[in-house]
Amino acid sequence: MIERLVNKLFSSLRTFGFLFGYLPFSLPKLNKIKSLKNEISVEEYDQLIHEVPQKWAGGILKRTKSEFIVEGLENLPQGAVLFISNHEGNFDIPTLLTHIPKPFGFISKIEVKKIPLISKWMEEMNCVFLDRSNRKSSYRSIQDTVSQLQQGHSILMFPEGTRSKGQGIGTFKSGFMRIAKEANVPIVPIAIHGTSNIMEKNNNKICPAHVQISILPSYSKEMIQENDSKQTMEDLHTVISNKIIELQSRHK
Repeated sequence: MIERLVNKLFSSLRTFGFLFGYLPFSLPKLNKIKSLKNEISVEEYDQLIHEVPQKWAGGILKRTKSEFIVEGLENLPQGAVLFISNHEGNFDIPTLLTHIPKPFGFISKIEVKKIPLISKWMEEMNCVFLDRSNRKSSYRSIQDTVSQLQQGHSILMFPEGTRSKGQGIGTFKSGFMRIAKEANVPIVPIAIHGTSNIMEKNNNKICPAHVQISILPSYSKEMIQENDSKQTMEDLHTVISNKIIELQSRHK
């Protein structure tokens, strides 16, 4: 039992040590990519920016010694999309950064902006920072997300708003539907299962887990514009929830 505990602690140190040890060495790369911003297309720039966070996230996941299976890559459309996913745990974003080849930014708590280097990369990834204690900030974050999508950048949102820690899927907040409608972009739903087994279910100690990611068929711009938003939101919740149940049944 003591040996198991030591192994868990060592795994946690290795994982978070890589997180903060890798970033200082990435700054020259960031500055070099930024110097190209006005010389290449939005798609090319986003792809270049995506490479380092993807490598960083992959390094973190590798140190958890977890197994990852992804399906549905053929469902990724061209152009900017709004990704929506259920939110199991803190390893959701590294998992999706690593396994989704399409570059994207995401909505993050405003507190993360205070972390040196991480925030610099996030700004270039077109992430949007949200202060949940400030209603004006919430409204501004919606407009900022719409703007990023309209400029051709894909964004990831977790409509539940908080981690489920593997306890099913929570109610969706409606903001993502308004964003997709105003930006006039497709929604790509994602079901993710198993990330909470890496940390949240282990007293926040890192353990190996079996993680499954399923990229589901997208909802087109036309469907989002023409159909009732409340019904579309319920449909998306059902589609993701049903896929999670299926993923759970595959790995019992």
